[in-house]
Amino acid sequence: MSPDSNRAPRADASRNAARLVAAAREVLAETGNDAALDVIARRAGVGNATLYRHFPTRADLLVAVYADEVTALCERGTQLLTDTDPTDALFAWLDEFVVHVATKRPLALAATEGTNERRTTLFHQWHAAITSTAERLVQRARPGLRSDVTATDVLALASGAALAADTTHACRLVAMLRTGIAATTGTGLHLPENGQ
Repeated sequence: MSPDSNRAPRADASRNAARLVAAAREVLAETGNDAALDVIARRAGVGNATLYRHFPTRADLLVAVYADEVTALCERGTQLLTDTDPTDALFAWLDEFVVHVATKRPLALAATEGTNERRTTLFHQWHAAITSTAERLVQRARPGLRSDVTATDVLALASGAALAADTTHACRLVAMLRTGIAATTGTGLHLPENGQ
């Protein structure tokens, strides 16, 4: 078998896996985490056998979808590192983070049903990736923040906002958080109105 013939099946498999994850994200958003797997396979344009070859269980597919969401959130943070205002960049990412927590938490929990060891391992990986992104954004914004504020502090506060409110209110709470951790308070920061 030639090197090219080896490469083609691997490329096809990779494309099929990517299509399945993209289709699953769409279908799960439309119908919830209990969406039928054959509907996802059809949306991806592949057969059920192909789906099960890549993702033997529903949990495997959900893990892949949620991992993809975490990757996108972290990539967004990396993009924001080039923003001209480091503090604006940090809080733009935190707005996306609270929406992620508020809307994707059920997916993360569904993806990790089963053994505690599996859940712990996956959550550790995802938490480490998100924390690393937050640390880079906080470090870059450091001159505009209180000297004692850490990335862990910021993530804990933003997570609390996400779990306590709908996404609109959570983003409002993050705007309040910005005033609270600023290097100097009383900046006259405009807070978004409720419902806007």
